[in-house]
Amino acid sequence: MRVLITGAAGFIGFHLCRFFLGLGHEVVGLDNLNPYYSPSLKQDRLALLEQWGNFEFCRVDLEDQEAMERVFGENTFSHVLHMAAQAGVRYSLSHPRTYVNSNLVGFGNILECCRHHRSLEHLVFASSSSVYGLNTKMPFSEHHNADHPVSLYAATKKANELMAHSYSYLYSIPCTGLRFFTVYGPWGRPDMAYFRFTEAILNGNPISVYNYGRMRRDFTYIDDVVEGVSNVTFAPPQFDPEWSGESLDPATSWPPYRIYNIGNNQSVELEHFIEVLEQSLGKRATKEYYALQPGDVPNTYADVDDLVRDAGYNPKTTIEEGIPIFVEWYKAYYETGGP
Repeated sequence: MRVLITGAAGFIGFHLCRFFLGLGHEVVGLDNLNPYYSPSLKQDRLALLEQWGNFEFCRVDLEDQEAMERVFGENTFSHVLHMAAQAGVRYSLSHPRTYVNSNLVGFGNILECCRHHRSLEHLVFASSSSVYGLNTKMPFSEHHNADHPVSLYAATKKANELMAHSYSYLYSIPCTGLRFFTVYGPWGRPDMAYFRFTEAILNGNPISVYNYGRMRRDFTYIDDVVEGVSNVTFAPPQFDPEWSGESLDPATSWPPYRIYNIGNNQSVELEHFIEVLEQSLGKRATKEYYALQPGDVPNTYADVDDLVRDAGYNPKTTIEEGIPIFVEWYKAYYETGGP
């Protein structure tokens, strides 16, 4: 296989690159190394990937149509794993155009390139649990309606699902969208709460706990996510002649298109998550409580039955196991100043 992985210097993209490189596949990693968070962390991830002889890096913006067409024109990809996007809910409140350019225009370029790339067997793209928005029926199921997002970030992710469906229908492109639920682990994103909590606690600074601590999240360890994505990659969706337009199902369709949740299948109280983090760090947190922030949802909880059934997904890492591994990496990384 020759795989294109976008967002290769990002958290999930980096881990996917290492996984597929370890399997012996050729990987082309694409990233623009933007400064949304520390470019040095992205560079350090990239430095590890460039130690592999079967890895090639392309520094390209998704919204640069000519550059994207050049990447596809110079390669014969069997699979595209599109993990790149402008992430973050709160950042979308102050930088909306960044999300339009990266998540909408950029994804449109991905789809157009896949449309004309005859060797492509499967497009797997990152969606988000944030698409569930105002839905309060738990656990979140792919078969629930997800048409009420509460942030522009969530709206762009839902739009990606709809865009991919249209291209799957029109051009028979096998497409799978994965709704990620609060992924954490080594080499994670510094803008995520668990990362910021760790930094603050170690430095003796207070942590901001929103919704007055009444938050629940489906925390999913990175190794479980990588396993799920890899299983899906090798099992592209097929045409479904039994599918009916009389009873529309948001997760499936007649063309080769599928949407899956990829979470840990349990919802953990944020206060408990902080307790486990405190135990792993050996330090207590000073907490400052605030109201629910615009764009945030109070609870997430993934129904992963479809992914278990169709791709053998098996999330098995509890926060009691995963957080200490993250803390060990965090201390080692920031004490040594790099990988």
